[in-house]
Amino acid sequence: MSPLLFAAIIFTMTCYALAMGLTLLRLLRGPSAQDRVLAMDLICTIAMLMLLVLAIRYRSAMYFEAALLIAIFGFVSSAAMAKFLLRGEVIE
Repeated sequence: MSPLLFAAIIFTMTCYALAMGLTLLRLLRGPSAQDRVLAMDLICTIAMLMLLVLAIRYRSAMYFEAALLIAIFGFVSSAAMAKFLLRGEVIE
């Protein structure tokens, strides 16, 4: 692996870790339930992006599959939470 790619991966992972920390702060201190749902969705997205960067780093397809699963579960959970906040029930 080239030193430039290694440095870019380290920088990217550091930025993602910082973003996840700030989002976790919003999740814990969010004034409303909508802020917390949005923070959880963003944490899922950042986790997926971190796995994709690790897949590039380690050249493994397993990380891509895990990122796909996180994306699917993140979307479904966000849709369920949004529906619960709008109507008060998930299953009609």
